[in-house]
Amino acid sequence: MSLYIVPTPIGNRLDMVPRAVDILQSVSLIAAEDMRHSKPLLEHFNIATPLLPYHDHSDDRVLDKIMGKLQAGESVALISDAGTPLVSDPGYRIVDAAHRAGIVVIPVPGPCAAIVGLSAAGLPSDRFCFEGFLPAKSVARSKALEALKGEERTLIFYEAPHRVLDTVSAMAEIFGADRQAVLARELTKLFETVRRLPLGEMRDWIAGDGNQQRGECVLLIRGSEKREDGGLSADAQRILSVLAAELPLKQAAQLAAQITGLKKNALYQAGLEQQSGGGQA
Repeated sequence: MSLYIVPTPIGNRLDMVPRAVDILQSVSLIAAEDMRHSKPLLEHFNIATPLLPYHDHSDDRVLDKIMGKLQAGESVALISDAGTPLVSDPGYRIVDAAHRAGIVVIPVPGPCAAIVGLSAAGLPSDRFCFEGFLPAKSVARSKALEALKGEERTLIFYEAPHRVLDTVSAMAEIFGADRQAVLARELTKLFETVRRLPLGEMRDWIAGDGNQQRGECVLLIRGSEKREDGGLSADAQRILSVLAAELPLKQAAQLAAQITGLKKNALYQAGLEQQSGGGQA
């Protein structure tokens, strides 16, 4: 008995790996995010295995049915609408339950839009941070972006097409219009686009071309520049100085950390150095 985590193509059906087809044909049950979406794909590959709709908001009866199959010694495969399950897709509850029950979980390599986008972005890829979907509401989205402002790793986001312009606009305002960005849209599909521009230019380009506000979108943003001397950026220094002028240093450092995404201890130390005359903060 095994639970297989099986990726499916993010667009081009030729990206379906042979091992995935073999597994989907051989298991007793396929748990699918959306049966209407999955059926045409499975029919294309002559996969007649029974389907059961599953997402992370499914009630316990669905989870119990899947676990019942596994605990009876049968194998089950988990698929999502596209790409690798659990990467901003359903599946956490099933995999968690399987591990707790001592059931073997077997991942199958395959397509993932975040990694496909990163491979084509030309941004630093030795260290990156996948953030999935940002909050839909503007205030919550801005707060989330503020917290990531000082992140030095390449940032990867998924975004809905009807929100991509608002999101890029918010990024240009918070990260700075000159921060390098990549829009990887409709990857592996007919109208695939991979475009790299500074955020300000990216915002204007998307605003001027309605086609860029359609389809599946991956946004990749270059990380914040690292200070060679290990100190704070000029922007972080300014924020800390303004807050420290009105608040106790400990509180100022805590608020500055929330705004910049930098470590509270580093900001606090910089504030102490400023107060002692040992450096700018």
